Amino acid sequence: MDAPNIVIVGGGFAGVECARGLERSLGPGAARITLVSPTDYQLYLPLLPQVAAGVVTPQSVAPSLRRILRRTELLPGTVAGVDPASKVCVVRKITGELTDLPYDYLVLTPGSVTRTFDIPGLLDEARGMKTLAQAVYLRDHVIAQLDLAAATSDEGERAARLQFVVVGGGYAGTETAACLQRLTTAASKRYHPRLDPGLIRWHLLDVAPKLLPELGDRLGASALRMLTERGVRISLKTSVASVTVDKVTLTDGRVLPSRTLVWTAGVAASPLVDSLGAETVRGRILAAPDCTVPGMDGVFALGDAAAVPDLAKGDGSYCVPTAQHAARQGRHAAKNLTALLEGRPTTPYVHKDLGLVVDLGGHDAVSKPLGIDLRGVPAQVVARGYHLYALRTGAARFRTSANWLLNAVAGDDFVRTGFLAERKGTLRDFEHTDTYLTPEAVAARTGS
Repeated sequence: MDAPNIVIVGGGFAGVECARGLERSLGPGAARITLVSPTDYQLYLPLLPQVAAGVVTPQSVAPSLRRILRRTELLPGTVAGVDPASKVCVVRKITGELTDLPYDYLVLTPGSVTRTFDIPGLLDEARGMKTLAQAVYLRDHVIAQLDLAAATSDEGERAARLQFVVVGGGYAGTETAACLQRLTTAASKRYHPRLDPGLIRWHLLDVAPKLLPELGDRLGASALRMLTERGVRISLKTSVASVTVDKVTLTDGRVLPSRTLVWTAGVAASPLVDSLGAETVRGRILAAPDCTVPGMDGVFALGDAAAVPDLAKGDGSYCVPTAQHAARQGRHAAKNLTALLEGRPTTPYVHKDLGLVVDLGGHDAVSKPLGIDLRGVPAQVVARGYHLYALRTGAARFRTSANWLLNAVAGDDFVRTGFLAERKGTLRDFEHTDTYLTPEAVAARTGS
């Protein structure tokens, strides 16, 4: 009997942990494991704001999949559609070529994309913070605004280039605003002494009434106070009404002259979900407690694109799309898939949240490990310790630690790489959400 084909879609936390678990639990030749990912690294998303700020290098947060996985085949591309009836994935390779990949078991971990709304100009002007390329580009863009502001004699242009708007009061937006505010402050003092520091303005917006509501009222208020003392202007119950190349109009009527809008207002499940025909919950694939997809033989769904019941809470809710849940769901799915192959019953996924960490740069941080509120240096120690633990290779841990030490001792030179300098680097440029196939196109290709 031929070994079954196990196809894992996505190289994020859930997909990589599932592949690692299968390599441990299945002997050589027990199954053929294929991981489909457009990149050959596992991106550690929580440190992207520090990449944008130049605190850590891109390689530090992108451990090589070939270091992590030994027996898993890597297929460089994106799954553009799935035909569950024929058990075929349609893969768009990084060359653009489409190829069919049959499977016996399918693990869906396609992750998420930046959630957007029908706001005039948003897709054409906003920058995101979801991929490594976006973080690298955003650093170049922000430093370029300082250079251009210093070089112009037009006061209006200078003011617009030195005003930055970040939308999203969750982890990504708060950490991005905090880290980049430190970058612009340090860069202006060191290399642009003729720039008026008062013109450099960072705005953090969110439609919610509280900042970082997941951390609770006290820690959220602490984070708000830390950022406000550093000069970040925080506007709650406020969002963007429209955006053009040189101004951002807010829902409260204010118009901010600005050349930089960073959009981090939540995530949505990968568009791949639309090709499956599976039942969804707010756009995420409805999964059973054991991470299988009801009505689809041999299909598992986990991570950001899956709505897995949160049995630890027991209130009928679903696991929130965090790296903590994704990694543990990946390991649990590997155990359940191994059980299926060996004729044993599967078990439900249960995990109690271990806590949350938010690094605001410097000595500023708020953390809630195991329900304990921490602020300042103790919170910073916990946050960085957790990040080192969560990175998947020793090389990545060493690079990250060395980057933190080097940045603390030597600072930053604030140089631009010129990455994507000829393009605007907007959400439309980076996330490629238009590359997926419709269910009809998938069925026509597979003949289902």
